[in-house]
Amino acid sequence: MQRVIVFDEFGGPEVLHVVEEPAVEPAAGEVRVRIEAFAVNPLDQMMRAGTSPAPVPLPYARLGIEGTGVIDATGPGVTGLKTGDPVIITAIPDASVHGSYADYTTVPASRVIPRPTGLGITEAAAVWVAYSTSYGALIEKAGMRPGDHVLITAASGGVGRAAIQVANQIGAVPIAVTRDASKKEELLTAGAAAVIASGETDVVSASRDLTARQGADIILDPVAGPGQQDLLKAARDGGTLVSAGFLDPRPASTPDDSPVTIHRYASFEHTLDDAVVKRMAAFLNAGIRLGALRPAVGPVFAFEDVVEAHRYLEQGLHGGKKIIVTT
Repeated sequence: MQRVIVFDEFGGPEVLHVVEEPAVEPAAGEVRVRIEAFAVNPLDQMMRAGTSPAPVPLPYARLGIEGTGVIDATGPGVTGLKTGDPVIITAIPDASVHGSYADYTTVPASRVIPRPTGLGITEAAAVWVAYSTSYGALIEKAGMRPGDHVLITAASGGVGRAAIQVANQIGAVPIAVTRDASKKEELLTAGAAAVIASGETDVVSASRDLTARQGADIILDPVAGPGQQDLLKAARDGGTLVSAGFLDPRPASTPDDSPVTIHRYASFEHTLDDAVVKRMAAFLNAGIRLGALRPAVGPVFAFEDVVEAHRYLEQGLHGGKKIIVTT
């Protein structure tokens, strides 16, 4: 039997509870992963509350879009993986059915990669969503190059922190935007070339000042919402804005005649593409080996304390560091 965290109704953290059920045998082309740790992400909170972009069928819905563990069993036809291999799960598009908030989950064998050498279990649980989103948005979608000035909103969040490191690894110039001026030093230490505190400074003017009046080459915006229209003014003509999140659920209105190329980005666009995942994994391994990429890990909770982990997320106490739950 395995433990699985489920919810039967939408609501606060208290709707989460643990049940026991048999572990599912992997089908052809699948592997079963014994989960050692998983991260708590904002999308998990939205799914639990009933506010996620995609519908979540009730009752008995699961959570969890990333995690790490070891191969526990392989289905017919699986090659290149064996029992005991430490892996990271790269995509769980049906998280309400096969989410990582459990002792085990089954996924297609193509949805796992070897766990990078040098990462502990808690770091490995924290690394994939933030770094694959940042890599996919900045490199695959926006074509980031050395020397590009990259404006990163919500920079103190998990994706923002990862984006700073990804930009530095490429040789780009990450400019962090945060509402909280008290996070300036922390973001500079994290690798930002400059920090704009939007609560006290006009982002557009500051961006122009930091780019010789040209504007940012690329803007990475995990926030979206109506503020995105003003944000476009911080980009240079011919620049690119990648909208890679929905922290502000309000509609984002953008002009049809903008001189800035606008991309909407969802991570499954690339994490379900085997060729791109190989590039992501190679980039991640190189960055970890060189010390350029390192996830910011926050508090670690035990499996039975997942409700407290969600309360901690909702209170905003994590400061962009990933909250980890170990099984």
